[in-house]
Amino acid sequence: MATIKDVAKLAGVALSTASYALSGDSRVSAKTRSKVLEAARQLNYRKNGFAMDLKRSRTKTIALILTDLSGPYYSELIRSVQEVALANGYDLIACSSIGGRDSTAVKFLREKRADGAIVLAPNIRDEVLIETAGPRFPIVVMDREISSEYLVNVLVDGVQGGYTATRHLIDAGHRSIAYISGPNDSYDSQLRYQGYLRALSEAGLEEQSKWRLSGNFVREGGYNATKMMIMQGSLPSAVFYGNDEMAIGGLKAFEESGISVPGDVSVIGFDDIQIAEYVNPPLTTIRQPKSEAGSLAAHLLFQILGGEEVNKEYMLTTEMMERESVGKK
Repeated sequence: MATIKDVAKLAGVALSTASYALSGDSRVSAKTRSKVLEAARQLNYRKNGFAMDLKRSRTKTIALILTDLSGPYYSELIRSVQEVALANGYDLIACSSIGGRDSTAVKFLREKRADGAIVLAPNIRDEVLIETAGPRFPIVVMDREISSEYLVNVLVDGVQGGYTATRHLIDAGHRSIAYISGPNDSYDSQLRYQGYLRALSEAGLEEQSKWRLSGNFVREGGYNATKMMIMQGSLPSAVFYGNDEMAIGGLKAFEESGISVPGDVSVIGFDDIQIAEYVNPPLTTIRQPKSEAGSLAAHLLFQILGGEEVNKEYMLTTEMMERESVGKK
């Protein structure tokens, strides 16, 4: 049985071009499309009905592509998207993007095994999303800015959140404030760091490099970064962790070292995951609208599938959740 690779080879075009041509994508010229269709006719090529032909039928499925399917943040997001999908009579397929360009998620996107996709996976390159999105395969991208005709961006104002967290500590009298970041290439971490720096600058404070460490957005990373900070011998009066997972790891490190929170050092996180209010002490944090962002992304996808016009970018705001891990200096 002939494959799409055979069609591309006979037509003398790239595999992606053959795929676009067979899907009726407007980016392929009429001449090239005709050449691909003729090659397909000669080889008696038939497209897999499950994989695609979105021009003739729909799968009644949407895809949610995430960096990781585990963890409290992702579970809440999956649930909110699933609720909207079911309300619209659609199934939801959630895929992990672990593996990057070689992941099952990238293959799933390229083969368009759904009617559209929501993507929260920074390790999938912009080029892949731009090439894959089209009039019959819309993509909503979360926490990432990509400019393309068939892509919609749903963003959370991380700069505002980072600023609010740091300003809260400054208003409580803190003047030495550490920042524990996520991965260096993380879009979210960079935005929160920008907000942190802006608040320091406005207050006439300077960042101290010894108090900027990376925790990779995981609990163990927050624990290890905090232990390293403690071993340096001089503690800041407050620590802003780039997410709650790292902050919870930090709380454990402080407890093991006999350092009181908030008596000796204040702690603030970011995300407001469900466990944040149940740790000891309950964690002051910046709530980002996880469920709202997921629901919005799903609603936008269904609006596009229904032929409606939507904006290219939506920005959601964060909210301060005051609990007991921050004290006055």
